[in-house]
Amino acid sequence: MPTLFGPGDSIDGFTIGDRLHAGGNGYIYRVAPPAGNDPAFPLVMKIPGVGPGEPTLGVVSFEIEQMILPQLTGVHVPRVVAVGSDPMRPYLVMEEIVGDGLASMIARAPLPPSEVARIGAALADAVQSVHRQNVIHLDLKPENFILRADGSAVLLDFGFSRHALYPDLLAEEKEFAAGSAAYVSPEQLQSNRTDLRSDVFALGVLLYELATGEPPFGEPATYAGMRDRLWRLPVPPRKRAGAISQKLQEVILRCLEADVDRRTPSAAHVAFDLRHLDQVQLTHNADLRGGARLRRQARNWWRARRGGLLPTNPAANARAPVILVAVDTEHPDDGRHPELQRAARAIIALNAEFRLMLVSAIRAASLGEGERIEDSASGKHLEHRFRLRTWIEPLRVSPSRLSLHVVESAHPAATILDLATSNHVDLIVIGAPDPGDRALAWWRSVAAEVTAGAHCSVHVVRVPERGKLWEAAEGGSPAGASAADTPGQQRPA
Repeated sequence: MPTLFGPGDSIDGFTIGDRLHAGGNGYIYRVAPPAGNDPAFPLVMKIPGVGPGEPTLGVVSFEIEQMILPQLTGVHVPRVVAVGSDPMRPYLVMEEIVGDGLASMIARAPLPPSEVARIGAALADAVQSVHRQNVIHLDLKPENFILRADGSAVLLDFGFSRHALYPDLLAEEKEFAAGSAAYVSPEQLQSNRTDLRSDVFALGVLLYELATGEPPFGEPATYAGMRDRLWRLPVPPRKRAGAISQKLQEVILRCLEADVDRRTPSAAHVAFDLRHLDQVQLTHNADLRGGARLRRQARNWWRARRGGLLPTNPAANARAPVILVAVDTEHPDDGRHPELQRAARAIIALNAEFRLMLVSAIRAASLGEGERIEDSASGKHLEHRFRLRTWIEPLRVSPSRLSLHVVESAHPAATILDLATSNHVDLIVIGAPDPGDRALAWWRSVAAEVTAGAHCSVHVVRVPERGKLWEAAEGGSPAGASAADTPGQQRPA
């Protein structure tokens, strides 16, 4: 159960009613609007699960949806009414979509081929709409689609999504958030979240289910089972449902190609093909009725084993420098913070195309969560994200250039280095120990470990001794120090 608020509570004028849904990405309640501010359509409120037993991934995925959904427009997404302004009490109020869930339709499958084509085209329209707005959904599944009475589809739950113009919080935190097991694309299993065609693959899975009543790759319970789709070909739909035409099978199997360059190139193409099946050009896929040919299966397996099956697509703005600033949120009154902020401000002023990662490596929560929110792993995570926001606020960094990362770690230096390497960081900015700690051995300093192990440049910021360096610092140059002459104690940076 979430512990931030619940039925009967009121926040910012919204009165919370019955709970409609509980899941890993949050809780959804019906809400009544503030008096005199009725939008004339039903509303729901989504909040993250925070408290004992709640996963920290839920906080991150909620933040992604809170960032992306208000940017989307059109009939294929819910209208957003309000976004919580208090970082410690986040919520999202949106339109409640009324209609038939895709999950109930798949429960009745196999459906007539004409129905598969009609519903599939509507799903593809919704996916193409968000693609045109720079978003890849990356978690298409039956529970995330509702079809209105007019036949149009609405896409829900953007907690695993990626926006091309915003930081990808899930990729940068190295969370395994590939999506739902039955629908995830092969490239997502290789940590590639940059390709629109990942959603085309998931559309193919949905079409296959509508046409046959079964998922093409089953519902694997392990990561190894999910990876089989990098090489294994699905049973041809016509073997499972004889009413499927060659052309409908062609459309479905083309969406399910493991190699993205052989896959249907866009959701728009899928929608067109389903509405104009008579114009679909047939390939070897159309004639398949038995299991996949052994030679083709073996070739796919060998290519996947050697890692040569999937291309690697570079992230957007690859030329923009990535700067990681390590912030000690465990000690908010530490005297290094003003100098670290001064250094960060001067560094990001040198390049208008930067991306900034704020990282806080915090101590892991004690075994056995307490009853209070602040004693839980998710509550602690939310608190330290709030501290990071407070820390960066004076620098007025655009949200599109900023991402926040709170990581529980017993080895903060290793955590910082791991994040820096996996995110192609160009510069790490980290605080040196306090001058009063110089008696401690150099090897105990987090800054020392980071400097010694980093693949990139490291800027170590020291608090100037009284009467020294203040003139230079006030002139705008960051008060820096070489890590080679900065001993200190180990503490989260």
